[in-house]
Amino acid sequence: MVDRSAPVVRTVGLGKTFKDFWRRARVEAVSDLNLEIRPGEVFGLLGPNGSGKTTTIKMLLGLLYPTRGRISVLGKPPTDVSVKGRIGFLPEDSYLYRYLVAGETLDFYGRLFRLPARIRRDRCDRLLDMVGLRHEARRPVGEYSKGMARRIGLAQALINDPEFLILDEPTSGLDPIGARQIKDVIKTLGRKGKTILLSSHVLADVEDVCDRVTILYGGTQRAAGDIHELLRERNVTQVTMPTVSEETLAQVRDLLRRLEHKDILEVSNPRLKLEDFFLRIVSEAQAANVRTYGARGGGDLPEFLAKPSGTGAESVIDSLVTAASKRSQTVTPSQPPKPTPDETPPSQRVIDDLLGKPKADSTGAKSDNSASASALAKAPDVEREAPAADRDVIDALLHGDAKGEGERES
Repeated sequence: MVDRSAPVVRTVGLGKTFKDFWRRARVEAVSDLNLEIRPGEVFGLLGPNGSGKTTTIKMLLGLLYPTRGRISVLGKPPTDVSVKGRIGFLPEDSYLYRYLVAGETLDFYGRLFRLPARIRRDRCDRLLDMVGLRHEARRPVGEYSKGMARRIGLAQALINDPEFLILDEPTSGLDPIGARQIKDVIKTLGRKGKTILLSSHVLADVEDVCDRVTILYGGTQRAAGDIHELLRERNVTQVTMPTVSEETLAQVRDLLRRLEHKDILEVSNPRLKLEDFFLRIVSEAQAANVRTYGARGGGDLPEFLAKPSGTGAESVIDSLVTAASKRSQTVTPSQPPKPTPDETPPSQRVIDDLLGKPKADSTGAKSDNSASASALAKAPDVEREAPAADRDVIDALLHGDAKGEGERES
C-alpha cells in the first residue's frame, strides 16, 4: 500500500555527466541535486534550455543512469519494474501512432498496462470526454493538430490511474482554452491526492498550479521552496479597495506621511489577465453557438482518477499477495497418491486395450469394455486378432527389453 508519509521522489547528491568517446567528461548536465516531492503536491521543475530538467526526468523514469547520487521513486529505485505501472508520463513531444484513431490509441496504452477490456473501454470514453476529444474520436491522430495531440497525450498518461504523474511541457502547442483546461485538470488531480511533477517554460502555468518549485540553472539548483513564499515582496504592501475620490486619496497620502513618513507609490485600476479576457470572449462565442472544428470544452474528471491512490489494482494485488503468503505458511505441498499393489500400471492398461483384453475396475467386476470385447468374440464376421502390424508393435513393447538383454548377453 502507499505510504502517505514517505516522499514520492527523493534525490540525494544526484549528478549526471555525459562523456565523449574517450570517456572524458564533456557535459555535466546535473550536479548535486537534492529534491523531495511530497505525496499529493504539484511540484514545478523550472529552468532555461540546457539547465538539466529533461535529464532529471529521464533519471527519475529510469531511462538514464545517474553518474553519482541516489534516487528513490515511490520508495524504490526508478529501475524497479514494479514502479513503472504506477507512473504516468507525458513527454515533451507526443509519440503517437498516426494511423490509429483516438480510441484505439488509448486502448493500446491500456493493453500495455494489462487493463481488462471493460475497464479500458470505460476509461477511454471518460478520458476523451475530459480532454474534449469525444467528437473527434474516430479521426486518426496523425490528422490532429499539435494541441489536440497534447490532449490525447495527457489522456494516455492517465489511462493507468497513476500515483505519480510527470508532465513535460503539458500546455505546449495548446491555445489559451486548452491551456486553461489542462491547468484545471492538474489542479483537480492535485486536490484529489495525485502527486505531479510539472516541467514547463510557461511560468504563468507553473505559478497557477504548483505548490512548490525548484529552479535549475547549469544543472544546479538555484532556488527552491513554496511558490507563494518565493514570490512574496516583503518590502511592499498592496491594498485593494473600491474606487475612491481624489479628495479621499489626498487625505490618505497626508495620513501616511504623518504616521509612517511614507508616500503611496502607485494608484491604478487593477487589470484583467489577458487569458481571462480571452476566455470570456470565447465563452460568449460558444454561448452564441458559433461553429468550430477544433477541440471543444473538456468534461469533468473521470471517477477512477478521483479515487485516492492505492484503492484500485494495487490494493487488489496487495491482498492477493498477502493471502498467498499466509496460505504458503499453513498449507504443506500435497504428495501424489501412491498406487495400490493391485492397481494395473498405466502402460499395461494401454497394451491390454490394444490386445482387446477385458479390464476390471477396482471391485474386480468387468467393465463395459470387457463386455464389448466378449460381444466381438462371439460375432463370426469380426476379426478377433489385432492386425499383423499392430501385433508386431505390441510384441516389441512386451518382449523388447528381454530380447535386448539376450542379444547383449550373446
